[in-house]
Amino acid sequence: MHKQLIRVVYPADGRRIALRTEHDWDTNIDAIGQNSRAVAGIDDPGHANDSRSGGAWEFLIETERPYFYFKPVLLREDGTQWSRGENFLVVATSGAPIEVHPYFRDETHCSVCELMPPLASASGREHRFRVFLPPGYYENTLKKYPVLYMHDGHNLFFKEEAFVGNTWRADEVLTMLDKMNAIEEVIVVGIHPNDRMTEYTLPGYEDYGRFLVETLKPLIDAKYRALAGPANTAVMGSSLGGVVSFYLGWQWPEIFGKIACLSSTFTFRDDLLERISFEAKRKIRIYLDSGWPGDNYEPTRSMRDRLIWKGYRPGLELFYLAFPEAKHDENAWAARSPIPFQFLFGKLPAFGGTNPSL
Repeated sequence: MHKQLIRVVYPADGRRIALRTEHDWDTNIDAIGQNSRAVAGIDDPGHANDSRSGGAWEFLIETERPYFYFKPVLLREDGTQWSRGENFLVVATSGAPIEVHPYFRDETHCSVCELMPPLASASGREHRFRVFLPPGYYENTLKKYPVLYMHDGHNLFFKEEAFVGNTWRADEVLTMLDKMNAIEEVIVVGIHPNDRMTEYTLPGYEDYGRFLVETLKPLIDAKYRALAGPANTAVMGSSLGGVVSFYLGWQWPEIFGKIACLSSTFTFRDDLLERISFEAKRKIRIYLDSGWPGDNYEPTRSMRDRLIWKGYRPGLELFYLAFPEAKHDENAWAARSPIPFQFLFGKLPAFGGTNPSL
């Protein structure tokens, strides 16, 4: 028999949360306890200083099954309202408690529609960017999110902006992984380049990096409910975007704790292999991949081997894959993007406190 602790966090404003599970979808399961909390919430970007009271409802489910699905329900005077989106998955074999942040209203905001006004770097180069917000962001104001900064932002979401009309389909892929309960929900900042050949290589990526660290990231942290710290801040890109992603993690490991570099053009206008050889090892987690042939397979292998020589442990601090016959284009990167997304933000058991199965 497994005992599973589930914590449901939602600003219910005096209403009550119950649980339904696949053991019996028609019967409410009541909470064993509730903790009230007051948090700074954001109903929309113009109300960043609002404060709303919310709660965390705790449920203890006994089951003989190693996994099951459930949904929170909001108990209202006019009836029961089910949470939106896919059912939540519990894998009870770990014994670790889980915490979910449901939402109950239909989405009325477009998560990536608005192209933000340009911001200028110290050198005067301007960058526009889009921000992808997970479903329920505007409703459940008790939740904070890790942040992923992605380069070549024009190729991430919309075909009409993308190179030859091909995109990473980043919003679709992330939404699907969320439906699978495979990753933590994440805010994605897609940065449009001004001159990528300059900004993603040496010495131009020095100015671009300072723009991210000194201008863009402070704005994102202030405007959105972003989790702080390098463990919750990642950077990702392909080709030259992979090179600048590595540079950012190596140069500012106290900010970008996770990096993903796809099909990266290492050794083309950068000194990263030399820096790794002569500088101290950084506390970062690194994903590398490439296709073969003709997709920067050799420079990526060279970077992988240098990192292992430096002491990065394969499978823990460093994850490397090569894809036979994969092309150097957005379609290929979109197809394998679920792998780095899961490396960066995979949903793992969060152990802590008392194990209810003991």
